[in-house]
Amino acid sequence: MPAIKGPGIFLAQFMGDEAPFNNLESIATWAASLGYKGIQVPTGDNRIFDLERAAKSQEYCDDVMAICAKAGVQITELSTHLQGQLVAVHPAYDELFDNFAPEALRGKPAQRTEWAIEQMLWAAKASQRLGLTAHATFSGAFLWHLVYPWPQRPAGLVEQGFAELAKRWLPILDAFDEAGVDVCYEIHPGEDLHDGASFELFLAAVNNHPRANILFDPSHFVLQQLDYLAFIDLYHERIKMFHVKDAEFNPNGRSGVYGGYQDWKERPGRFRSLGDGQVDFNGIFSKLTQYGFEGWAILEWECCLKDSDQGAAEGAPFIAKHIITPAGRAFDDFAGANSDEQRNRRILGL
Repeated sequence: MPAIKGPGIFLAQFMGDEAPFNNLESIATWAASLGYKGIQVPTGDNRIFDLERAAKSQEYCDDVMAICAKAGVQITELSTHLQGQLVAVHPAYDELFDNFAPEALRGKPAQRTEWAIEQMLWAAKASQRLGLTAHATFSGAFLWHLVYPWPQRPAGLVEQGFAELAKRWLPILDAFDEAGVDVCYEIHPGEDLHDGASFELFLAAVNNHPRANILFDPSHFVLQQLDYLAFIDLYHERIKMFHVKDAEFNPNGRSGVYGGYQDWKERPGRFRSLGDGQVDFNGIFSKLTQYGFEGWAILEWECCLKDSDQGAAEGAPFIAKHIITPAGRAFDDFAGANSDEQRNRRILGL
């Protein structure tokens, strides 16, 4: 069995205007200094990574890989969470999601969608040039405002929504297939792909496309009260990426899963730094190892209580402690004996 790779760190929550978080070389060196071996790179900030250049220039990609190697890390995957979100946006969310697009496209939803699709196609080519095999993104959503069935959803509405989502994503999935890269949708509230049932609807709509896969993040399942260990049993063949992120759910007499419009500190469901929440990481690493998961264990830090510097510093040793070295032999080999068909027949009394 292969071992899970890691520890890695998703850079999205750490990038900023000040050193060492404002360019690739310095943030990669910072990550390596904390014990991380890999970095998952967002593609929406050209100071860190220029997606268009990467899609069009092998020389640029070689330079990026050299910068990372010198720092002591490698790129694990690219991320287009923000661009993927814009592949499918219900008009009710136009104003909010316009912040994810270039300023010139704000208030222009059709052009914004075209831009997002182009970004995804560039991400496929850039991933190929970097020698990557998986890519992190969001699906976007046409149906999220209908997540609770009141008023009653008209017959066929859900199917039509997923048909349109599939129509937009199929050409992108085909491009990633040509590049030899899996598209890993983070199963996440706010997306049409937010649990196992909705992922199955999408998978059926894209004809079980081999590149339509999963970024597994247990924190989002804690907040939904979904069994994240059983999820691995059900969907392990499609899980190609893993965010190591903790969370807790403490319901009370005022609010529960929906959170009562409260800020993160007051919500029953909260993201926490690794080890501070309720996620059973021993169980998760065991199951992923059991099923032969070959990807990276990537810290995604989000916590409403603990500072990001402390969360990042604690994350690498936490992940390293949980990575399992797969057994090279059966534990009871010492009691075994050579065998052949005739001996087996005697043992069976035949």
